[in-house]
Amino acid sequence: MDPVADAMVGLPDLGGQSSLRGQVADALRKALATGTLRSGVVYSAPTLADEFGISPTPVREAMIDLVRDGLFEAVRNRGFRVVRPSARDLAELTEIRELVEVPAVVRLAGAVPEAVRPRLRALAEEALAAARDGDPIGFLDADHRFHSELLELTGNRTLVRTILDLRGRSQMHGLARPAATETLVASAEEHLGLLDTLVAGDAERARELMTRHLDHVRGDHR
Repeated sequence: MDPVADAMVGLPDLGGQSSLRGQVADALRKALATGTLRSGVVYSAPTLADEFGISPTPVREAMIDLVRDGLFEAVRNRGFRVVRPSARDLAELTEIRELVEVPAVVRLAGAVPEAVRPRLRALAEEALAAARDGDPIGFLDADHRFHSELLELTGNRTLVRTILDLRGRSQMHGLARPAATETLVASAEEHLGLLDTLVAGDAERARELMTRHLDHVRGDHR
C-alpha cells in the first residue's frame, strides 16, 4: 500500500495571485519540483489545507487541476497520490522542448532590446545567488521569471504559454529528487552565458547553450 502523509510536510508559502486555487496550485508545483511532496505518497486535501491555514476546498480544486496535468492521481477515499514520472515521460517532454523552445530562443539572437538587458541580467544573477545558497524554490522562481521575460520578447503569446507549460512539466519530473547544488549553479550560470550570447547575436552558440540547458533536466532524471 502507498504511504500516506498525515503530518506537516513543509510546504512553501502561498503567493499573491488573485485566485486562492491558483496560489495553492503554484505552491504545490513548487513542492513537487523541490521534492517536498514525494512520488508515490498519498496526500489528503484536509491535511495540506491545515498546513496552508485555509479550507480544504481550494486545495482539493487545485489538486484536481494538477491531476489533469498528470502530476497527481486521485485515490478513492484517501486523497491524491504524487505520480511517479518515468524516464520516457521526461524524454518526451525534453524532445518537444528541443523542437519548440530552442528555436524560439535562437530567434532572439541579436534582437534583445538594450532596455530589457539589465532586468534579464538581474534575474539571471538572482537565480545564480539562490542556486549557490542551496535555495531551490528561490532558484525556480528566478528561473521562471528569466525565461518568461526572455520568451515574451518573441511577441508570440501562445508560444510563450506553450513553452512555459512544457518547462513547468519538465521541472516537476526533472526535480522529483532534489537537485544537487552544483547542478543548480551550473544551470544558473548558463542564464548569464545565454544572455551574453544573445546580445552578441551568436545564434549557433545560443543553440548550443540552450541544448545544454535542457540536458540538465534530462540529466537530473538519469
